[in-house]
Amino acid sequence: MLKLLFSGATSACFELKNDAPYYAPEKFTIYLNAAPVRACETNVFSLFGLTPDTEYALRIAGETLDESLYFRTKSEICVVDVKAFGAAGDGARDDTAAIQAAIGCLPAGGRLYFPAGRYLSLPLTLKSHITLEFAEGATLLGSTERERYPVIPGSISAPGGKETYFGGFEGDARPMYLSLLTAEYAEDIAIVGPGTVDGNAQNGDWWTDYASFPAARPRLMFFNRCKDVALHGVHACNSPSWQLHPYYSEQVGIYDVTVSAPKVSPNTDACDPESCDGVEIIGCRFTVGDDCIAVKSGKIELGTKLNKPADHHTIRNCLMEHGHGAVTLGSEIGAGVRNLSVSKCVFVGTDRGLRIKSRRGRGKNCFINNVTFENIRMDGVLTPIAINLWYNCCDPDRESEYVWSREKLPVDDRTPRMGRFRFRNIACTNAEVAACYIDRLPEAPIDEVALENVSVSFSPDAKPNFPIMENFAKERCRLGLYLDNVRRIRVRGVRLEGVEGDKLIAAHYEEISKDGFEVN
Repeated sequence: MLKLLFSGATSACFELKNDAPYYAPEKFTIYLNAAPVRACETNVFSLFGLTPDTEYALRIAGETLDESLYFRTKSEICVVDVKAFGAAGDGARDDTAAIQAAIGCLPAGGRLYFPAGRYLSLPLTLKSHITLEFAEGATLLGSTERERYPVIPGSISAPGGKETYFGGFEGDARPMYLSLLTAEYAEDIAIVGPGTVDGNAQNGDWWTDYASFPAARPRLMFFNRCKDVALHGVHACNSPSWQLHPYYSEQVGIYDVTVSAPKVSPNTDACDPESCDGVEIIGCRFTVGDDCIAVKSGKIELGTKLNKPADHHTIRNCLMEHGHGAVTLGSEIGAGVRNLSVSKCVFVGTDRGLRIKSRRGRGKNCFINNVTFENIRMDGVLTPIAINLWYNCCDPDRESEYVWSREKLPVDDRTPRMGRFRFRNIACTNAEVAACYIDRLPEAPIDEVALENVSVSFSPDAKPNFPIMENFAKERCRLGLYLDNVRRIRVRGVRLEGVEGDKLIAAHYEEISKDGFEVN
C-alpha cells in the first residue's frame, strides 16, 4: 500500500495506495527510523533533509493504518552552497552571476544548495546531471527588469532546411523571453526542496502590458527537449505566464509540488506539458489564474511538421482549486493526445473540471484517444465535464465563419478527430452551469463517450454562465447531460440532482444506451 515515487540524494516522495481521492482515508503519523516526523492527511507526502546514499526505514501509522518500507537515497558527487560563489540571498542584490557561475562549475552528479534567503535573479540556464535544492525558507526571486531578460528565437534554420528549436508559446515556435529556470536539450535534472521559485510577476509589467511585448512572456520553468526531469516538493508561483512548461521532453516527473498565482493573473497555467512522452503529475496542489493542467501538442504547423503527440501522461492524487479548467486537453493539440489517465483527484471552485478544447484548423494529426477520467471528486465546479470543438481563443481567425459554422464542412487536413473517452466514478456537488456539455463538429463526431457511476448535484444558488468558450455562446444553468455529434453514447449509473429542463439532450448520434439513469 506504500509506494516510493521519487528518491533523490536528500529528499523522497511517497504515495499511499487506496481508492480515496487526494486525501487519505484517515490521518496518520510518519515515522523515520522509528522517530515520529509529523502528522499527515494526504495520500502523497514527502521527506526532506535526508542524508545521501543512506538507507531509511519508513513507517506510517494511524488508527487502522500501519505500513512500512525501506528506501535508500541516491549518492551524489558533491554539494555546493550557492553562497560560496558569492550569492547574497538578501533579496536586494542581483545574484544572477553568482548562481549561474555555480551552475556552470557544478560537476555531473552535483547538487547546488540554496539555504534560507531570497535570491534575486534574472533568467538562469541549467545543464545535465545536476540538482538544485531550495531549503525551507529559500526563495529564488525573479527580477522585474524585463529589459534585461534575454530573448531566444523560436527556431533557427540551418543549411538544408533543418530547424533547431529553442522557444515557443501557445502551440507555435516563437521568440520568447528566457524563463527564470531554463533547460534546453539536457537530461537528468532535479529541482527539489520545500523552498520556493517565485516569478515575482505581480511586481512587474508581465501581467499588464504583455500584448505589446516584442516576444512571448517567459515561463517560470521551461524544459525544451529534455529527458529525465524531476520536480519535487517546491512551491512555484507568480510566473509571467505558464508556470511549468515541459516542451517536447521525455520522462518528466512532478511530485508533491505546489503551484499558485492570483485568480485574476492572465495565462498563469500551473503545468502545461507540450508534446511530451511519459509525464507524471502526482500529489500536487494547483490554484492559478488559468487552467491548472493543460496537456498540449502544438498547433497545426508543428503538429504536422513534427507530429509529436502528448503520450503516456498520468495525473493522480492532485488537488486543484480555482482556474478555468482543472485538467484540460488543448486547445493547442495539433499532434493529438493519447493514453491519458486522470484519477483520484479533487477539484474545487474551477470553472470546468475535465475540459477538452479544440477547433477546426488543429489538423488531422489532432487525434485524441484512450482518455480516462476516474475516481474524481468535485465541489463548486461550474461545469464538471466539457468537450468543446468550437474553441474561439488563441488564433487570429478565432471569429471566422470557418471556426463557428455549424454546417457539415468537408473533412480535410485541417479537421481534428476524437476517439474514446471514459468518465467513471465521479461525484460532483454544487455545480451550476451543466453536468456534462459535449459539442463536437458535425463532420467529425466523437467515436464514443462513456459515463459510468457519475453523480452531479447543482447548487441551489446556481447562476447562469457559459459551459464552453465559443462564438455566439449561450448561457446555461442547471443543464443536465448535453451531447451533440457523438457516435456512441454510454450512460450507466448516472445520478443528477437539481436539473432544470431535460435531463438528457442528445443529438446527431448513432447509438445510445442508458442503464440506471436517475434524476431528482
